[in-house]
Amino acid sequence: MRKARTLDQARRLEDMPNVGPAIAADLRALDVEQPCQLRGRDPVQLYVDLCTATGRRHDPCVLDTFMAVVAFAERDDARPWWSFTAGRQAAWPGVEARLPPALRKA
Repeated sequence: MRKARTLDQARRLEDMPNVGPAIAADLRALDVEQPCQLRGRDPVQLYVDLCTATGRRHDPCVLDTFMAVVAFAERDDARPWWSFTAGRQAAWPGVEARLPPALRKA
């Protein structure tokens, strides 16, 4: 199935670019059921909430993907998740500081 080109075309999370079954499951675990629910969300907070809820650090690429899906929800920006990697890497110390202490790298 083709991915949506705009948020208005996305009926399910899986319709959005960069969202497959695993990311959709992660979003649903955070009570995000519809693509429109990603508007105005903080991707870093989504990542921190996922790590907190599961009690483990997730791959930083999950944050890249959350950044991509929020950008799509807010601006119909359909860039691939890896185009957000450089921005995430630059901001990573702040992300690390927001993680629960038990999940921070020593």
